[in-house]
Amino acid sequence: QVQLVESGGGLVQAGGSLRLSCAASGRTFSSYPMGWFRQAPEKEREFVAAINWSGGSTYYADSVKGRFTISRDNAKNTVYLQMNSLKPEDTAVYYCAASGRNGIPTALSEYWYWGQGTQVTVSS
Repeated sequence: QVQLVESGGGLVQAGGSLRLSCAASGRTFSSYPMGWFRQAPEKEREFVAAINWSGGSTYYADSVKGRFTISRDNAKNTVYLQMNSLKPEDTAVYYCAASGRNGIPTALSEYWYWGQGTQVTVSS
């Protein structure tokens, strides 16, 4: 079992930055690929970024590539999402998730454990 708690969301102006954190419980955190997803009002939850167990490989949705960076610190059981050059369309609830699959999963169904989410609002 892995429990995940996100933090770092808030209100920011367009062009600004935020850094989300996701603290995980459980001694096997370092074995799980981790991902960030987001869900805007009246929209489906979508993939944002993922990172493999070691942190050596990452993958991003086209909409955030070049602006967002996912990273992890296995010693601290934490995964991060650095978000720069934020746009109003980035407004959503952001969720971190842990996958039981190998590699860098991108599908919701490949993630077994989810946090409660943190709200990110970008004003124009």
